[in-house]
Amino acid sequence: MNKKALTAVLGASGYTGMELVRLLRRHPGLSLHWATSESEAGRPMRGTGLEYLPVTEVPLAEADVVFACLPHGESGEWALRAREGGARVIDLSADLRAGEAGAVYGIPELWREAIQGGCLVANPGCYPTGVLLTLAPLIRSGLVDAGRPVIIDAASGVTGAGRTPKRDMLFGEVADDYRAYGVGNTHRHVPEIAEGLARIAGEKALEFVFTPHLLPVRRGILETLYVPVAPDVDARDAVSALQSAYAGEPFIDVLERGLPSLHDVVGRNTVAIGCAAVERLRRPMILCVAAFDNLLKGAAGQALQNANLMLGYCEQEGLPL
Repeated sequence: MNKKALTAVLGASGYTGMELVRLLRRHPGLSLHWATSESEAGRPMRGTGLEYLPVTEVPLAEADVVFACLPHGESGEWALRAREGGARVIDLSADLRAGEAGAVYGIPELWREAIQGGCLVANPGCYPTGVLLTLAPLIRSGLVDAGRPVIIDAASGVTGAGRTPKRDMLFGEVADDYRAYGVGNTHRHVPEIAEGLARIAGEKALEFVFTPHLLPVRRGILETLYVPVAPDVDARDAVSALQSAYAGEPFIDVLERGLPSLHDVVGRNTVAIGCAAVERLRRPMILCVAAFDNLLKGAAGQALQNANLMLGYCEQEGLPL
């Protein structure tokens, strides 16, 4: 595109929307013209020269690009309205991730061709992003023993819970604590992970147990995956498969040795992945760790990465490496 694309962010006062606005302010091809917030409507947005609008006042038919960051159950409806108005749309809620209305599931490193030139993309959830990017190369290389479940322990900073006030998210409740939630495969991201694995593995889709935890930090996700593997497969084979799959990918760091931490990724639109051996088991297993920023590669950064692909911009435009 030769001119800047007129852009709207629906739900711009939440953590994800705020991060997206920050990225858009320095993007050379996207011009932020509208930003919505029901609670902040009429108030100025710092550093933008704009005022927050109610979502009903955004002229969707004038927008070239719309990012829908509204609550689950509401966002998809507005995303489809924006699409009907002619905009290219990235929905950051869970509403369209099962492919409703022909939405493309937007992990670029796995489904780039489907995203390029597309009109409607469902941005993945944060937890599924790390799980699927870690497991896809191992599954496709035939390293995983599909007869046993993958165990996934995932931990997220508190911004993953959103900006709406909740008592159990207060500083006094979170500080100096570490707790599991959504246990027993009941977390809302479990169906999305299952659907993603089915896309990758087909009829050999894996069973898994997913347990999320709340970290007493502001941002960042660290996922530990205990992966059953075929006989004679070791961690070096997993690293090799990951390196081959993601060679040249600017937003995937595969560690030759060691495991990543949050310090490696917070502030970057990058997933860092490392693997390690697991000793003293009768049946072989390897350990994989994926670390990434929940507000960037887990949400706003990946949304902008998808928008760049949809509009024909350089995929890295406006994104911190």
